[in-house]
Amino acid sequence: MLFNSFDFLLFFPVVTLIYFLLPHGWRWLHLLIASCVFYCAFVPAYILILFFTILIDYIAALYIEGAGGKRRKRFLVLSIIANVGVLAVFKYYNFFIGNVNELLSALQLKVRPAPLLQILLPIGLSFHTFQAMSYTIEVYRGRQQAERHLGIYALYVMFYPQLVAGPIERPQNILHQFRERHTFNAGNLAVGLRLMLWGFFMKVVVADRLSLYVEAAYGNVGQHNGTTLLLATVLFAFQIYCDFAGYSYIAIGAARTMGFRLMTNFNRPYLATSVATFWKRWHISLSTWFRDYVYIPLGGSRVGRARHYGNLMAVFLLSGLWHGANWTFVIWGGLNGLYLIVESLLAPERKHHRHKPWRRLAGMMLTFLLVSFSWIFFRAATVAQAFAIIHKIVTDPVAMPFQNWGVLVYSALGLGILLGADYLRERQHGHWYFAAHRSAWVRLVWYTGVILLILLFGVFDGGQFIYFQF
Repeated sequence: MLFNSFDFLLFFPVVTLIYFLLPHGWRWLHLLIASCVFYCAFVPAYILILFFTILIDYIAALYIEGAGGKRRKRFLVLSIIANVGVLAVFKYYNFFIGNVNELLSALQLKVRPAPLLQILLPIGLSFHTFQAMSYTIEVYRGRQQAERHLGIYALYVMFYPQLVAGPIERPQNILHQFRERHTFNAGNLAVGLRLMLWGFFMKVVVADRLSLYVEAAYGNVGQHNGTTLLLATVLFAFQIYCDFAGYSYIAIGAARTMGFRLMTNFNRPYLATSVATFWKRWHISLSTWFRDYVYIPLGGSRVGRARHYGNLMAVFLLSGLWHGANWTFVIWGGLNGLYLIVESLLAPERKHHRHKPWRRLAGMMLTFLLVSFSWIFFRAATVAQAFAIIHKIVTDPVAMPFQNWGVLVYSALGLGILLGADYLRERQHGHWYFAAHRSAWVRLVWYTGVILLILLFGVFDGGQFIYFQF
């Protein structure tokens, strides 16, 4: 079920209302059933995959907690193999086999090509797989007790607001909340609805409006010049931000209305003054996941310089592969890893100027340009298409005959409001001061204005969120 669908507009209030009407002891079951209904709205049969991994990790955690010595590690490894195995089959099998077949063909070896699987990637597979893995790893490390209640653990994996696109929660943050008694709280309702409203604005007014131009350019590269492709690339940077951050705001807000607190997933990333800072602000739940479970175990920065840089590159290559089984994503990850290595080499010089306003502005612009360049590979269908786009941007800067004026004007309006709000929140250290702490009349005007913008300028057939494919 899509957040930006009329089905969800009925689903959300009904589920929330019933949650507060039910006795505390039945609420976990209500949320679990609602989450199953939410997921089955996509491909119902794939919920069996979720049930399989849930059962495996539930049992594995119990054995990990009760075992000693090397047996604990064996159970952890079995759990990880089961989760990664599901990912390998549904997400990476065709990628791996396809590349092997191409290599054998290039070597002119007379070997029958291995068959590819005709299967669809389950919605949100990478997200709930990583969330499940964090649970067993934390139990292994002794930071989380194994959950005895199968239904509560299943809800930890399947909680509908963040089931298909995060945030990727840690068990220490969310698991205990399913046992807590949440009474109706007007403050939580107001905060949750405000977050959801802003998420819908980012999705349907900004992201889906920008996608009209981006899809036209990237979907027909041969018919566009370098200027239109450059503009499409810049607009895609904001499209993917508003699409994914919009989802996160809706997810966090929907959970907050019932009293659940999910982690912040985006923190105004395009106001970052370095790529390193950008990755502390962008998809925080994933970047911290890789930090805690890959980067630090590899040695992090507590090793020699060469190995430290190797750790950075390994993490970002894996991050690229996590996003998609395509070389375009691997290159995207590698570029961001390279950016961080270069920044680390230039760290002394950057530190010397970091407090100067002109340096902050220059750093912000440079970071945006570098990140936007890497988005070309993220958005392009193939590596060849990505390089064709770059070639046109560099060699074919033809003056753009402005087309789709309506799309561009509405996009500029949405982006102006978005960037203005992000700037104000940055000055207020993340607080919604301009909306939450003003008089009732100011709040009424602001919320009414956002609702009108959604109704008047929203694109309601924009389809699913970009990150659902991951």
